[in-house]
Amino acid sequence: MSSALVWFRRDLRSFDHAALSRALSAHERVHCVFVFDTRILDTLADRADRRVAFILRCVAELNDALARLGAAAGVTGAGLIVRHGRADEEIPRLAAALGVEAVFANRDYEPDAIVRDGRVAAALARMGTVFGDCKDQVVFERDEVMTQGGTPFSMFTPYRNAWLRRLEAEGLPSWPVEPHAGRLAPLAPGEHLPTLAELGFAPPPAGGPLEQAGMSAGGTLADGFFARIGHYHEARDYPGVKGVSYLSAHLRFGTVSVRELVRRARETGGEGARVWVDELIWREFYQMILWHHPRVLTHCFRPEYDRLRWDDAPDLLAAWKAGRTGYPLVDAGMRQLAGSGYMHNRLRMLTASFLSKDLGVDWRLGERHFADLLLDYDLAANNGGWQWAASTGCDAQPYFRIFNPLAQSERFDPHGTFIRKYVPELAGVPARWIHAPWKMDEAAQRAAGVRIGHDYPAPLVDHAAARARTLARFGAVKG
Repeated sequence: MSSALVWFRRDLRSFDHAALSRALSAHERVHCVFVFDTRILDTLADRADRRVAFILRCVAELNDALARLGAAAGVTGAGLIVRHGRADEEIPRLAAALGVEAVFANRDYEPDAIVRDGRVAAALARMGTVFGDCKDQVVFERDEVMTQGGTPFSMFTPYRNAWLRRLEAEGLPSWPVEPHAGRLAPLAPGEHLPTLAELGFAPPPAGGPLEQAGMSAGGTLADGFFARIGHYHEARDYPGVKGVSYLSAHLRFGTVSVRELVRRARETGGEGARVWVDELIWREFYQMILWHHPRVLTHCFRPEYDRLRWDDAPDLLAAWKAGRTGYPLVDAGMRQLAGSGYMHNRLRMLTASFLSKDLGVDWRLGERHFADLLLDYDLAANNGGWQWAASTGCDAQPYFRIFNPLAQSERFDPHGTFIRKYVPELAGVPARWIHAPWKMDEAAQRAAGVRIGHDYPAPLVDHAAARARTLARFGAVKG
């Protein structure tokens, strides 16, 4: 009887799953495994990291879903094998113990993951076991969307147009699981899911729009979003309203299928759906950039900007992280991130621009902070977004386009609803001053119950002066 092992990673679902579908179609007995990789977990400084708890809940639901699939097809006791250790050791060891002929996994395009998978493939080859990797987390990967000259795109719009043309030509395949679910293997006696404590972690603080984990939560969020997607293009930039999908963590960990989401958006139609599909294409654009230009992890995409001289300003960086810059909407965004592991996309752009262009701090320090805290952290998207905001990346905003934090606040949180939620010191500030509380006189501050410079900081920098410094910084490089 031929057998295989499916290694789940960024694809924690039991439907429309390329690796699982291919393994079930080709083999008579299929085992499933997830590894809590200590090479990743041991680098996490916060032992209550939200991502570990989120993944564990996803894994628990996936285990139950596989058990139900198996039971519906007459298999008792199917489920997910879970290991805690180095994946490049655990996967070959388990493959040998099970005696499988092949290991299937969906491709991961991050540089460290590529190295890890190379080690696993080499170890399996020495055992005579095949390693089969599949495209699953994107619609089009690596070099599937290229210029007519066969080179990678560096501008988004022509990439998007080529992406859409290829989609029209090829459509969206699906990878069904149910037809061969009777081939799922029962778990061996003694297999069980670890607890957070057994993994060396503690429960994270409650709260945040991305807290609900797993396929069912992803499906509920998708249903809710598609009911309002017609207004997405109008509402997506306003952090105080429910305008975005909140599916970013589910896309990151694969509890939803990107193919299914694109298919559903195109069937729905309309401007909101079109604009949202563009956001999904941005995700693939940045993954393509990382694949072809891995140097962007440590360097500017535009090499001339590696000569930029950033300020050494640890106090300014610390104030930015703490949400105490004196600019209310910037601070609200940073506090949302610290308290929930999530930040609205408009605020990701604003806070990144503020750190790099108002405070003059190297974008890589901000990128690292987001990487430490974001529940939906995606290496390619985070890097691409930061380099876009800092004007060092591909198809980035021009260096002379510098977000005015006051104007952004007035435009995208006009009534101060979001600010008051995350900056409670300003809850009593009237709408007239909510975006610029430092303009209140002493009497107005007393009436609002806040003292600027004491309860809430005065602005760290003057935006006009900071803008002039940024223009000079880039001008020195551009000559």
